[in-house]
Amino acid sequence: MKKLFLSATAIFIFSAFAFAQKGIDTQTNQIKQNGNQSNGTTRPNDAGGRAIDWGKGKTKERKMLANPYRLNARRGVLIESITDALKERKIVVDEAASRPQDGVIITQPFVFAKGAVTARNELNRYAVLPNSDTSWTRGRYTLTVEIQSIDGIQNNVSVTAKVEGRSENGLQSEWTTLQSTGAAEDEFLIKLVEAITGASPDDKTDDGSL
Repeated sequence: MKKLFLSATAIFIFSAFAFAQKGIDTQTNQIKQNGNQSNGTTRPNDAGGRAIDWGKGKTKERKMLANPYRLNARRGVLIESITDALKERKIVVDEAASRPQDGVIITQPFVFAKGAVTARNELNRYAVLPNSDTSWTRGRYTLTVEIQSIDGIQNNVSVTAKVEGRSENGLQSEWTTLQSTGAAEDEFLIKLVEAITGASPDDKTDDGSL
């Protein structure tokens, strides 16, 4: 009789413990579900869950403009727009070297970086720097803009940048011609396209029209 009583007591205690544990597990799961819903971390495979966005709709980086770039404008209008765009960027036209009648505009060297602190970073944007410990102190570029006529209205406009960096070694300093990254050319073409078309190249649709 005593053994039967002990067995019944053990079964009762075990059942009570299991019931309590089940209640805790149910409560814990409910708390986790509520937390996931409030934090927006629902898994994609949860019932009624929201799929995780892995970058869909992310802003795409704009590619550089074609160079040469085709524009619908007469040569005279293009020459004037090129000159105005250069003035806006405070770049001086080299009157002696330019040949507007031939559709060639050449600028004086434009200094875009001064000082050892910022020169390397700015140069790295406009030019391909050699792998060396050169101490760059200045950066400049010279633009050559050429207009090539296709017909009476359509023209190809090409922009070439001669990028130079000045380095110092003790008491000596010199300008070194560097390979352009195309950034200086692209920046000017964007300004020119905006001046001619009245719209930014970033506003182009997928078919290339403005």
